[in-house]
Amino acid sequence: MTGEPLPPLPPAPADRSFSADLLSLTKPRIISLLLVTTVAPMYVAGSPSWLTVLIVTVGGYLMAGGANAVNMYFDSDIDDVMVRTRLRPIPSGRMSPRAVMAFGVAIATGATWLLAHFVNVLTAALALAGFYFYVFIYTRWLKRSSPQNIVIGGAAGAFPPLVGWAAVTGHLDLTAAYLFLIVFYWTPPHFWALALNKQRDYGNAGVPMAPLVWGEQQTIVQMLWYSVLLVALTVLPVCFGAFGMVYLGSALILGALFLKGALQVYAERVTGNWVRASWWLYKYSLLYLALLFLAMAVDRHL
Repeated sequence: MTGEPLPPLPPAPADRSFSADLLSLTKPRIISLLLVTTVAPMYVAGSPSWLTVLIVTVGGYLMAGGANAVNMYFDSDIDDVMVRTRLRPIPSGRMSPRAVMAFGVAIATGATWLLAHFVNVLTAALALAGFYFYVFIYTRWLKRSSPQNIVIGGAAGAFPPLVGWAAVTGHLDLTAAYLFLIVFYWTPPHFWALALNKQRDYGNAGVPMAPLVWGEQQTIVQMLWYSVLLVALTVLPVCFGAFGMVYLGSALILGALFLKGALQVYAERVTGNWVRASWWLYKYSLLYLALLFLAMAVDRHL
């Protein structure tokens, strides 16, 4: 993986405030999807009070935001050589690494106390486990050492459904495990679709993403297999009565569109004209996961 010259760094917005930088450290756009996969399982598991949902939402945001901030601390060296991350608070010089680390640890600690005190200890423990998995297993170990970084490390993003489930029931069961696996198998095709279009950035940073190590064609083949497994897995909970026909219909329609996108990328793998198709799959995968989890909640309450 050889680096390439980067374009000139664009100027940071002149009116960028300290509070805006703190908010950006939490990566709110990414967390919004995590919160959907946290709150929707709460309504799958039961009928939680609005206060419980509010506390879990706030606690989940703080925990995920803390993990994202700590991630920026550890990745500040490579953020400086990636176009899409060079304006983050540390590489741009607007915040010190120590301040970013302190902020991340502080809000994650606050989230642990909030969830343990006002919800239950299992919920707090699962949220904290997701924090540690993301920071140490993914960021510190796998991200820079293996093309399997997204496959294994992506499990960190599958903890939110467990958090939401435990907040309502106080325990985990087979349905919760399936929700975890759905997010787990969704992660590789979602992130590899992005990685196909960000190879220059990852190459400059020395991050062994799958397209750079396995090659584009092999990565696209793996994306298709994971997509097939994902769609099959989304239907499986219906077989043991976890969900009904509303969810099944939604899962089949959403899954068919997901597979169509993956097949389109696969069809273009030889010609190399997969850029538009992979971007479509990446963007659709975000909507797919949100709608799938919302369909679960609607199905349970109908």
